[in-house]
Amino acid sequence: MPAPLVIANWKMNGSLEKNARLLNQLLTKLDTLEYLEVGICPPFPYLPQVSDHLSQSRINLGAQNVSAFEAGAYTGEVSAAMLREFGCRYILLGHSERRLLCQESNDQVTAKFEAVLKAELTPVLCVGETLEHRQRGESESVVSTQVQTVLDRVGIQGFANAVIAYEPVWAIGTGETATPEQAQAVHAQIRRILAGHDAAIANQLHILYGGSVNAANAQTLFSQKDVDGGLVGGASLEANAFLEICKAAHPGTHFDL
Repeated sequence: MPAPLVIANWKMNGSLEKNARLLNQLLTKLDTLEYLEVGICPPFPYLPQVSDHLSQSRINLGAQNVSAFEAGAYTGEVSAAMLREFGCRYILLGHSERRLLCQESNDQVTAKFEAVLKAELTPVLCVGETLEHRQRGESESVVSTQVQTVLDRVGIQGFANAVIAYEPVWAIGTGETATPEQAQAVHAQIRRILAGHDAAIANQLHILYGGSVNAANAQTLFSQKDVDGGLVGGASLEANAFLEICKAAHPGTHFDL
């Protein structure tokens, strides 16, 4: 398996002053974690600032969204080529907040996935079910459909340089978290779907957990066989909390906070 991966999703938070303070607290210590990949996804206006801070580090820059289109009359959109110019590697796609608040469909998410691949960047495909889906016993079918729609369009080779993040919608921003066993079950399901097409690609794929990961639950979540790290929201905005999560993903870490 590849090194664990932890991605910070700052969502619509931050300021020039706050960002600089947070990055200064993080970078020296994160750069010591050799067996860990880390990404930071700030809001679009802060990409230049964060890119500058990360330029001499091992930490990768990411973005929270992308347009499916390369260029044109799409006011307010940002293309994959633009993100690449600022040094982005990871691009979040289909985050539950965009699926719910912006009504992004599986087909729209898939088109963005294709655009990211074309730009030779790494798509981070977010999948997950709502509380209503889980209560109706539809969790497996919802997640399977979200993965399969992309798979049908790009093929298994499209996942050779991709990441999947499982984020149960009912656990995002609520303080609720899937149990380690619940997370493992869905992660294993996702890996089985891909392994049916190519076991090698499925086995090397990062499948992250993204439902209210915090310093208290990270270690038990990351200990699960098919949980390869985390997509971290609110906890990524506080330096010590994010460092604790990274420590949980990185065996043998002993730096002081």
